[in-house]
Amino acid sequence: MTSNQDRPRTRLSLRSNTTVRYGSMSSEQPDSDASSMQTTVISQKRSYIAVAVLCYINLLNYMDRYTIAGVLLSIQNYFEIPDSTSGLLQTVFICSFMFLAPVFGYLGDRYDRKLIMIAGLIVWIVTTLGSSFVEKTHFWVLVLTRALVGTGEASYSTIAPTIIGDLFTGTKRTLMISFFYIFIPVGSGLGYILGATIATATEDWRWALRVNPALGGLGLLLLVFLIPNPPRGASDNQGGATMESTSYIEDIKYLLKNRSFVWSSLGVTAMAFVTGALAFWTPTFLFRAQVTQGLRPPCNEEPCDPLDSYIFGAITVVTGIVGVFLGTCISKQLRDRVPNADPLICAVGMLSSSPCFFIAIVLATTSIPATYTFIAIGETLLSLNWAILADILLYVVVPTRRATAEALQIMVCHLLGDAGSPYLIGAISDALLKYNPESPSWDFRRLEYSFLLCPFIGVLGGLFFLMTSLYIKEDRKAAELLASGQAPEPPETSTESV
Repeated sequence: MTSNQDRPRTRLSLRSNTTVRYGSMSSEQPDSDASSMQTTVISQKRSYIAVAVLCYINLLNYMDRYTIAGVLLSIQNYFEIPDSTSGLLQTVFICSFMFLAPVFGYLGDRYDRKLIMIAGLIVWIVTTLGSSFVEKTHFWVLVLTRALVGTGEASYSTIAPTIIGDLFTGTKRTLMISFFYIFIPVGSGLGYILGATIATATEDWRWALRVNPALGGLGLLLLVFLIPNPPRGASDNQGGATMESTSYIEDIKYLLKNRSFVWSSLGVTAMAFVTGALAFWTPTFLFRAQVTQGLRPPCNEEPCDPLDSYIFGAITVVTGIVGVFLGTCISKQLRDRVPNADPLICAVGMLSSSPCFFIAIVLATTSIPATYTFIAIGETLLSLNWAILADILLYVVVPTRRATAEALQIMVCHLLGDAGSPYLIGAISDALLKYNPESPSWDFRRLEYSFLLCPFIGVLGGLFFLMTSLYIKEDRKAAELLASGQAPEPPETSTESV
């Protein structure tokens, strides 16, 4: 009898014309321990409970991310900081988030995903709570703690979608991913509302940062006891083939050769730039617009009137739910008939939301209700994309590289997107101050002119999604063949022994 070591193993490698390896799999069944893990059946009920827990933690992540924006006026007055420094609070958080995402993506494709998420959530709870105790003379400590908060979120955001991808397949996966990503706008909106409400009730903005850690403690317990750790590719592995882990360099080469992944990541980057800038600055922008029109008095001491945070938060929640739901329904109806429907929907969402935001910015000087209306329309159109984009990544990337793909996409979209956009908008606003420093209305105008950058970036994002639509059918088929244990057609297929 031949031992496992002597028995030949076939590797199937998808290669490009330049012989760069895309991925590999073994046609041989795994050893006994691995086999028992692969055949472990996770009940449908437990899978649904797992998605509910992951959605809850995702909600808390985005609530925390935008609580700062909900009390930004009070923070500016408390620390006496300008617009550019205020934007730095969001920038440092996003920077740590994006630089650590590839690290957790690498770990998530190779080690226990559940333990990684638990460790990250603990870090998030501790640093978020610690940021609420910063004294007025130590603004740099607040900047540091906000940066460390990104550690916890990076561990969770790169891994959670891959677990959902391994629990479900087909239209069920699309639906579960939709539920997960619907909590991005819902959590963002609740962050504004909760932050403003608590700051007003306690007359201290720091209390707004202490609620999320308490809710995070519950999430930690749920994560420990209710989340399973399914085998990677469990829902895709229908042909008996076992996907093999490859080196990190091979993973990166595979992703860079995946044209659908590259172009969709550029589209997500443009989307992140727009949403990051608008999410952070819109309440402050609308408050200044009303001060300029004489509708409200300026805020000279905290706590500042949080009305715009309430309204914008409520709009974000409602439009997020409606947009994600519509995007999922449209995708479900068109996907079978139009193979590239998903990136086309994303392109329409970006290209049609940009003029809405442009009109909203221009109308802010004359009609606040009209401004809110066009913001709501633009946010709804933008929200069409959230769940679809996550689903695109899952079906054009093989299972053993999904966490790395999530991480790389997160790094790129934040590096060139919302890591810099809040600070850039604030920096442009501060740079324009010198042209009319004595005019009270100039505080609004300079932020308005800075905001006009967002619609143009949105159009660029729409063009990136149109490029994605050219390649997505081919890339999806290649990923499906690899995951099912089949090799793509020649000349890209080769067989080698190891």
